[in-house]
Amino acid sequence: MNGQLNDIRAQFDADLRAGTTAEALEGLRVKYVGRKRGLVTEAFKHIGDVPPEERGAYGKACNELKQFISDALDAASSELDKAEQEAAPTLDITLPPPLPRIGRRHPVSDMMRRIETIFVELGYAIADGPQIESDFNNFEALNMPPDHPARDEQDTFYLQGGMLLRTHTSPVQIRTMLQQPPPIQIICPGRVYRRDYDITHTPMFFQVEGLVVDRGITFGDLKGTLEYFTHRMFGPQTRTRFRPSFFPFTEPSAEVDISCPFCGGGGCRVCKNSGWIEIMGSGMVDPAVFSNVGIDPDVYTGFAFGMGIDRQVLLLFGIDDQRMLYENDMRMLEQIGGWR
Repeated sequence: MNGQLNDIRAQFDADLRAGTTAEALEGLRVKYVGRKRGLVTEAFKHIGDVPPEERGAYGKACNELKQFISDALDAASSELDKAEQEAAPTLDITLPPPLPRIGRRHPVSDMMRRIETIFVELGYAIADGPQIESDFNNFEALNMPPDHPARDEQDTFYLQGGMLLRTHTSPVQIRTMLQQPPPIQIICPGRVYRRDYDITHTPMFFQVEGLVVDRGITFGDLKGTLEYFTHRMFGPQTRTRFRPSFFPFTEPSAEVDISCPFCGGGGCRVCKNSGWIEIMGSGMVDPAVFSNVGIDPDVYTGFAFGMGIDRQVLLLFGIDDQRMLYENDMRMLEQIGGWR
């Protein structure tokens, strides 16, 4: 039986020389001294086959072999750990610590601040209002009849008590005209909500709308203001055009296009080879809206405009999918993030 123990030791010595990884050493531990089927464990089970006068010596030899294998594996494991530590790069404690990553504003917040800066320089005030609005402020006062498509439940988030999540920031204009007599010169940036979700729409997005009310305001004032804005935002080379359109709360109304900032108006994928990109809606305030808020339309005129802040980000950076702005993918946000 002692010959069997000698064979186990010789086999272990050969296996140990070949074991160069932590996984290999753990495999040898299981193979030789594992509790269930280790070779030394199996040798213990044969003690009953040994003559009675030799059992003591055999058992002692089994214990010594088990201890030898365990010690040898522990020593090999320690040597392996030491070698790995020596091979690892050393830490130079005299080096300065790594600088923390500095946060920056979200691209939408950056764009909002840039738009606000341009209009504040023109003398506009920034107005704010609640995101939960009444039907009157969001629709009725803006000349949208009860059967208007924008009031459908498939487009608007309605709440209890006749309230809703505002679908644009125009209610801020209504609140301002109800609370403040002309002259009025404001922009209204903020969150708005609609039941849309695709590559060009998200259920929550940001808009900024502007309103000017005073005596003698003309469409020429509107054109001059928006041309100044587009030159400041997209560069002095940018051309602007106004296309007739329709909005319930302005008359006359116009869509505002700019020459494509990516191809200079020559035609590309972004502008669909037209050379123009639509950026906002605008128009002269409808007299019916003035009547709804108690302003005499025979005395005062005004203009209004509105644009999606998210859309300006998409245009400026050539992003195809608006949903990417709200997926919090740091790789994308760091590539397009911010004005300092």
